[in-house]
Amino acid sequence: MPNCTNCSAPLPQGSIVCAYCGSRNDVDLKGVHYYTTHETDTSRICPRCSIGMKTIDLRIDGRFLIERCEKCLGIFTDPGELEALLEAAVSNVFAIDRTRLGLLSETRLSAEHPISYLKCPVCSKIMNRINFGSRSGVVVDRCKDHGIWLDGGELRQLCEWMKAGGKLLDQERKEQIRKEEALQEEKRKQSLQHSGTGESYKSFDEYGSSLRAQDPDLFSIVSSAIRFFSRL
Repeated sequence: MPNCTNCSAPLPQGSIVCAYCGSRNDVDLKGVHYYTTHETDTSRICPRCSIGMKTIDLRIDGRFLIERCEKCLGIFTDPGELEALLEAAVSNVFAIDRTRLGLLSETRLSAEHPISYLKCPVCSKIMNRINFGSRSGVVVDRCKDHGIWLDGGELRQLCEWMKAGGKLLDQERKEQIRKEEALQEEKRKQSLQHSGTGESYKSFDEYGSSLRAQDPDLFSIVSSAIRFFSRL
């Protein structure tokens, strides 16, 4: 049984919050803790503190540069970098721990900042607030052109989510949605086919009676043709 990293009390299976001291227990984020800080060499401004951000080299597979605010510890990642960072920080996850994911979703980080819409550090346009993955408990700020902003502590929670199988759950959910959409599309096509057949009969009925009176043989031929093609 694991122990609390703060008071060493035993942690129940799947727990992330110590029942004795209330500490939130982190996961091993090797590769994230070891970085070098460069002098400010970017024009990107922290959307929280309105000060220049510093470039961080996480040294993942060579150079891996992100921007971080030295005051609030928020980070900004370019498109695709957050997913790559999570992959590098947490590996060998083969199962979904739904109990742990439920706890993560329920024990969100305390609201240090009020809910607000932040400006992108690059273009200064208002970013969108979106839920990251399934049941991560983290709402990130995203600029569709330039990347994702994470407040201090949110990267740690996403790593915990990843280690508990959050990405696997997200992939499972997306596959289920894809199957449901494919099923709905198939039903829609079948409905259109049946509707088209019904319209053919309806249109034929409108003039069928007069055609039968004028030319019974032609009426018989047309009726047979409609029945034949409706079965194809």
